[in-house]
Amino acid sequence: MGTDLSDASVIFGVKEIPPEKLQPKTAYMFFSHVIKGQPQNMPTLRRLMELECTLIDYEKVTDDQGRRLIFFGRFAGLAGMIDTLWALGQRYLSKGIETPLSRIQPAHVYDSLEAARKVLNEVGRLIADDGFPKEVLPVTVGVAGYGNVAKGAQEILADLPHRVVTPEELTQLAGSTTVSAHCIYTTTFKEQDLVNPRDPGTLFELQHYYEHPEAYRSSFDPVLPHLSVLVNANYWDERYPRLVTLERLRTLFTGATEPHLQVIGDLGCDIGGNIECTLKCTDPGDPVFTWDPATGEISSGFDGNGPVVLAVDFLPTELPREASEEFAATLNRFIGAIGRADYSMAFDDLILPPEIKRAVIVHRGTLTPDYAYLEEHLGV
Repeated sequence: MGTDLSDASVIFGVKEIPPEKLQPKTAYMFFSHVIKGQPQNMPTLRRLMELECTLIDYEKVTDDQGRRLIFFGRFAGLAGMIDTLWALGQRYLSKGIETPLSRIQPAHVYDSLEAARKVLNEVGRLIADDGFPKEVLPVTVGVAGYGNVAKGAQEILADLPHRVVTPEELTQLAGSTTVSAHCIYTTTFKEQDLVNPRDPGTLFELQHYYEHPEAYRSSFDPVLPHLSVLVNANYWDERYPRLVTLERLRTLFTGATEPHLQVIGDLGCDIGGNIECTLKCTDPGDPVFTWDPATGEISSGFDGNGPVVLAVDFLPTELPREASEEFAATLNRFIGAIGRADYSMAFDDLILPPEIKRAVIVHRGTLTPDYAYLEEHLGV
């Protein structure tokens, strides 16, 4: 039997709470995944409103500069990069190619982040001493994004012998006589590396891109063939150009030569979104699938002609101890104020720290002003 929470005025969760589990006139705090109008979570949002509840979303707890304060992003990046390197090693093995990466296990196999990093250090020594076989050179990893998830991914790459290159330098590695077998080449893609203005006479401007993404088109296609691994750590919604399209992958994987690209670590996990071949989210027990460019279908595992896609959508649970400790340490700063608040008061009179009040999506069954736009996604 579940715990009776009927007397609770505030309930803290982590992942989405199913609509049937919600109770009337209660304040909830969890990752609701509704701020982009995600269709799969609109029933939960509707039910919260019907029951006159209050919803506080961890994702929208921010400081005065708009920086997120309570997040698992770093741990998603740490676990996601470990898993992606494991996937690359296993993909090479499926092709009969032994590399130092084949010693890496998925993040959830290790007892701790420290244990995982101990293995990564051993793998790093093998790369430095023995190198990669020539048929996979150059081994290149591109990270799209530079937020908390991307920073976590970069932490793991920093544990291995690596050389940081610019996107332009990345495209010049193929065929170079100076390419090293004893390191991984890494690069970071920022927005200006991913899109160009549709008007050729216009220069890229970041704020303009955020406000008018329809005025930009993807410029990433020429870079994709130069990557062994693409790690997607970018925020995306349907207003923005996709990073990787099905059309581009079909062209790349049906050419005369085998593509260099082997693995896509989609840490964003938007189904059919920024990585269009992410057709489902996966879990640690079955973390990867291969997308078939001929049929458009996916199959679990590493075999097949298309790219291997890692799309685990709850990556921080693969490093549960460290993720929980850091998450709790931040949340504890606000627990008292959240618990003392009188949620019967009108939103304007509701006394909460500003960091928390900015994260109130629904109050007493009504969308708050900053989130009124979600009304159009509710279908009511």
